[in-house]
Amino acid sequence: MSLSPNLDLLRTAAHSLADGKITLDPLIDLAGDASFVLLGEATHGTHEFYSTRAAITERLITEKGFQAVAVEADWPDAYRVNRFVRGRSDDATPARALSTFTRFPVWMWQNLNVETFIRWLREHNHSRPKYAPQVGFYGLDLYSLNRSRAEVVRYLETVDPEAARRARYRYSCFDHFGEDEQAYGYAAGFDLSQSCQNDVVRQLRDLQTRAYEYLHRDGRVAEDEFFSAEQNARLVKNAEEYYRGMFQGRVNTWNLRDSHMAETLHALAAHLDQRFGRAKIVVWAHNSHLGNARATDRSQYGEWNLGQLVRERYARSALVGFTTYTGTVTAASDWGAMHETKRVRPALPESWETVFHQTGVPQFLVTFTGDERLSSEFRAERVHGELQTGTKPEASTT
Repeated sequence: MSLSPNLDLLRTAAHSLADGKITLDPLIDLAGDASFVLLGEATHGTHEFYSTRAAITERLITEKGFQAVAVEADWPDAYRVNRFVRGRSDDATPARALSTFTRFPVWMWQNLNVETFIRWLREHNHSRPKYAPQVGFYGLDLYSLNRSRAEVVRYLETVDPEAARRARYRYSCFDHFGEDEQAYGYAAGFDLSQSCQNDVVRQLRDLQTRAYEYLHRDGRVAEDEFFSAEQNARLVKNAEEYYRGMFQGRVNTWNLRDSHMAETLHALAAHLDQRFGRAKIVVWAHNSHLGNARATDRSQYGEWNLGQLVRERYARSALVGFTTYTGTVTAASDWGAMHETKRVRPALPESWETVFHQTGVPQFLVTFTGDERLSSEFRAERVHGELQTGTKPEASTT
């Protein structure tokens, strides 16, 4: 490992983020032809990450034709926002559209940066010609087992009451655990209670076999609503497996979660391919999900992540990391506790964050793709911030 990388080379390649919109041009040019642009963040709750991510996304939508934003959030909560930004809901404000994001940490989505972005997205869609495709907002995560099964039943009640009755019966195996998915996972994982696995698989298959019947009703609205119901049913199936595996090891549940994110993203891409010919999706999630796990020591422990799965399946993808040397973050001292503004400790001495800090440039963007000299100079593995993982960046902001 080079202990003293060429800082002058890095300073020359760095584009200061203090200069406004034009600074992002190298990244927009790099990512614009991709089908998937994955925008990471080092912390869930730092203003600069959120605002820069939104600025990049707005330009990808307006200048490069991206049609969807897929985020590290539960499907039913994000789909309420999707209806709002596409003018299909009764929510009067962005805050109201975000009001069902109640799972800890609430501030991850209920914040002014996200409100500002989805207001912009709604106005962008509203400004487009009447029959032009609109940009959607979707969730990739799998924690909403109870919310999603309720959404499946709600959808079926509108199109097939008898199927809704069957779904309600199948999902009733979760009822005696109330809203506590972990209690179900503990009981099923240790054979203390009968697993719901077969029931949730049957329900997903039942919904899919009736796709033709449900889809030939009300055009695109019917397509979108069936697609959402199908994703909720898939989420219930995968969440059941996730919670059942929660007490069997971290790698197992990590891989299940990121596999679900990838599966949902693939389904969304296929859905949008039918409408646009070629899907172009921006993804928002933590760096740990969107970097390529093969470039870190986590791969040695059998872990994969969404960034790796996207890169393996789609040649047209760009991975963008966000990081910092120090700063502040909205966080809590314990799970479920009140949020606070906390100071991030300075990065570890041997980290890339410290190298970036040594340039003396406060905030900058650097792209490594296409610059072999720069890539070679910064290819060595180093610890990443406060985590003992090696990283090989493609594009990053700091």
